[in-house]
Amino acid sequence: MKATRLQLRRKLTGRIMGALAYLAAAAAVLPLLLVFGYLLLKGASSVNLDFFLHMPRPVGVPGGGMANAIIGTLMLVGVASLLGVPIGIGAGMYLAEHGNAPLATSVRFLADVLNGLPSIVIGIFAWQLLVRPVGHFSAAAGGIALGLMMIPTVTRTTEEMVLTVPTALREAALALGYARWRTALRIVLPTALGGVITGVLIAVARVAGETAPLLFTSLGNQFWSVSLTQPISAIPLQVFNYAISAYDELHAQAWAGAVVLIALVLVISLGARAVVGRGFARGND
Repeated sequence: MKATRLQLRRKLTGRIMGALAYLAAAAAVLPLLLVFGYLLLKGASSVNLDFFLHMPRPVGVPGGGMANAIIGTLMLVGVASLLGVPIGIGAGMYLAEHGNAPLATSVRFLADVLNGLPSIVIGIFAWQLLVRPVGHFSAAAGGIALGLMMIPTVTRTTEEMVLTVPTALREAALALGYARWRTALRIVLPTALGGVITGVLIAVARVAGETAPLLFTSLGNQFWSVSLTQPISAIPLQVFNYAISAYDELHAQAWAGAVVLIALVLVISLGARAVVGRGFARGND
């Protein structure tokens, strides 16, 4: 009798905890679905071919798009990735391989502090060092500011992913005569590649939607520009400028820009995951 009651209590407890876990998962996903659904409701009607191919037009003139802002966002994210990804992965590898060294402790602490630093502070810092000395805003300054924001995220994610690689794998490579640096680059890093790319995508997703640093660095540009030494437009800047305007047609463009920005991050994430999955499949073969 007691055993039966104990079994019933365990089953009931298991079902309650399972239901709570499902509710927690739904609560975590629900805000994203609501935001994405609301953006589609408000901005999907303004997303068309002209939005991707045409430049912004004056108020009152129908049509227009954000072609310059889309290209500008891709350029800024590209510059930021060229700076943030190699430095972040290298720093993360160092932290994982030399975790107890005094320098590693300092780097880890500073990465955590930088990761929590408000983006507007990064923008002011970049303006002081990159914009003020040359006397004008530029796409390069914006990309570097975003790259600085990527470094701590990529660093800490890389460290955590590398630490998940079994120690036996390192020891086997070292036993075969591999140098420590070669083991880290040829054995450890490829094994943790999926998690590292996930960290890079998180960093890209964060900086792709940042506005505050760009206000102090790239500023924005209503005209077509692909020069790294001149001000450049970006989707977050266009969305910000249109959202604070007093015209309904610009508000519609702002909603459309937000939809495109989320879609861009989603496409990059899915593409990277497909590449990683294909690489793992080939490795298993």
